[in-house]
Amino acid sequence: MLLALEGIAGAGKSTLRDRLLATAQAEGIPLSHIGQFSWLSHSATRVLIRLRAGHGGDEQESIEAAAQDLALHSRFNIALALTEGPVIADRLTLSTACLLALLHRQPVDAYVERLAEQTRARPQLTVLLTTAPDICHTRVTRRATERRFTEQPDAAARLADLYNEAADAWTKTTGLPVLKHPCTTHADLEALVDTCMEDLRSTSSTTTPDKEASR
Repeated sequence: MLLALEGIAGAGKSTLRDRLLATAQAEGIPLSHIGQFSWLSHSATRVLIRLRAGHGGDEQESIEAAAQDLALHSRFNIALALTEGPVIADRLTLSTACLLALLHRQPVDAYVERLAEQTRARPQLTVLLTTAPDICHTRVTRRATERRFTEQPDAAARLADLYNEAADAWTKTTGLPVLKHPCTTHADLEALVDTCMEDLRSTSSTTTPDKEASR
């Protein structure tokens, strides 16, 4: 199972990821995690670094770089990790589509559709953390790291809207679910952990017999 965690900076992705990793480990589920990009192509990496710095450049070049990197990610990183067990992606397709839409000021749907063509990189479940942007901003300002352009209040608010649009486009394009839920309170976190672990347990219980049989 591939599980993607999406949302703006400060939404609670790292907190949820760490709780899921710890809970899965305690239950003997070999859950691992990966990041948003593969960084396996020099040319694509140069474009992605530029995009992450807030420089859109040529739209078509940006789309092709994102698609190329996702193809490499799915083939060499995601596929390999999934042979060992379920995987959490801390940001993935929706985050990339939203970044493209933010920088190029275009509807996010087309970017979602283009990136969804990489079928091996499609998460079985995507969790979109819809924590309010003002709460996210307060959390981000407590961090010691330098602020990225996507963490500025105006950009973060726009991104929050784009994520909602991207989630709807994702389900429309792929038929795959997106769970939208805030991660504001401890109760929110527990509810998200319970929901994700239910899916992870189900996946583990159906794959374990095959693994045992092959040994």
